[in-house]
Amino acid sequence: MWRLNKVRHKAARQGDSLEELRLKRREHEKALRQARKDRQLVSKRLLLNDDEEQPEVSMDTASGEPDVVRLFQNFQHSGRDREVQLKALIKALRDPSAQLDFIKQENSMHLLVGLFTGSDAQCRLQAVRCLHELSHSPHTNVAPACLPATPYLLTYLSGQSTKFTELCLYTLGNLCPDSVVKEKLLAQGIIPALANCAENQRHNLAVMEAVGFTLSQLLQTKDAAEKIVPMVLSSSLPSQLLSVLTPDPNFGLAPAIECSWCLHYLISSIEDNRELLARGALLQCSSLLVSLGGAVAEGNKEEGMELLVYPLLRCVGNLLSSCPVGDLSAQLTDVHFVVALCGLLEAYIHTQPALARESAWVLNNLTAHFAAFCSALLTLNLVSGLIQLLPFSQGINTMILRVLANIAHHKKEFCVQMAQLGLLSALCSTLKMADKNMVTLSLDVVFMLVNSSPQVMEEFVKQDGVSLLEAIQYNNEGEMRRRATYLLKHHLISN
Repeated sequence: MWRLNKVRHKAARQGDSLEELRLKRREHEKALRQARKDRQLVSKRLLLNDDEEQPEVSMDTASGEPDVVRLFQNFQHSGRDREVQLKALIKALRDPSAQLDFIKQENSMHLLVGLFTGSDAQCRLQAVRCLHELSHSPHTNVAPACLPATPYLLTYLSGQSTKFTELCLYTLGNLCPDSVVKEKLLAQGIIPALANCAENQRHNLAVMEAVGFTLSQLLQTKDAAEKIVPMVLSSSLPSQLLSVLTPDPNFGLAPAIECSWCLHYLISSIEDNRELLARGALLQCSSLLVSLGGAVAEGNKEEGMELLVYPLLRCVGNLLSSCPVGDLSAQLTDVHFVVALCGLLEAYIHTQPALARESAWVLNNLTAHFAAFCSALLTLNLVSGLIQLLPFSQGINTMILRVLANIAHHKKEFCVQMAQLGLLSALCSTLKMADKNMVTLSLDVVFMLVNSSPQVMEEFVKQDGVSLLEAIQYNNEGEMRRRATYLLKHHLISN
């Protein structure tokens, strides 16, 4: 099974320090993606150098100022040992106060860009690392100061080493949430540059992960739906993103996670997803969910897997909502998709209830239009498991009840089968709940069940269903009372 990529953001400490740094980096990235699960979130990534020890970043404003000023003065008056001086500058720029001191120096960015675009390959690498440190700054005036470097960052995406390309991508990703920088990058052609980079490096998962990060940053900026999404859709980027949704067992899940979030932002930004559907987005995302659900069923619930499952569920759920009903049969052919969704729902219901609710939401969208998948839930003995989850709260039971209502709506035969599986007893419990939505939905399902056959109606009466409806009739007002009264008058008491 796949494993979450643990060392993508490189470090170079030794022994216990290396493991500690990796653990902190992994937890930090997990926290970023976890936050993005609940809301769109722009974030920043910091790639650590792999050829030197990484000291802790000092927040002391007094400590960084003399160093960065002195280093800059050395740059101005010495043409020797530039690489050594740049390495020292990288360390100094990890101090947020030093970042401000650096951009305040006259011609500082001009000198740094000159080294970044010079003929010395090692100086270019160290210079882009300096830019990368600046791009990670918490100060809002640092990103605009880096604008002289942006055209070269874009140019270098088409060449240089993988390490160099990654640094350029993550630096761009850190800078683009700034509105001024974003507008400049769009004018300079960042979308075509990212598409070209993805095409040239499609087999390099480290670079594709970086492309995914940078693109996701752009797609979450203000006005992305109007300015950025159309350009992305008209490029080759959607196809490149979809191609990464086949995680490499040796590399890990991280590239697929980044690219699936990009797809989620694209899909949720537009109402008409026919172009993405035509590119196979629904088939690709659902197929990966089937694979992940199978892994969970086998007990291989890998750390961080939920960070991939969540955006995939969002993609599929939104695509199902926008896909013409007549086209669904061609888009989804594997009935075992419902097995995966039920498996994910049960696997995460205790630890990740929000993810379980998303799984039920996709099941709802799926069963609303597809009688074949309703039949599959019954044939594959999955309905009993869903019925057992009705006592759960946090919106999960409401969504599951909608799924059961969808099944009941398609065929009277399905109603009879579900009654035999114990749904009537479960509904007698949900009718007593304080949640008005649950009671209203339960009344709808009861209506379909008792209307499906005389035997089901008799069984509901035996389970004291009439007294439950009478209690709702006399103790509630509005829609619930009206529905309970209708059921009693036209289907139960009169019979």
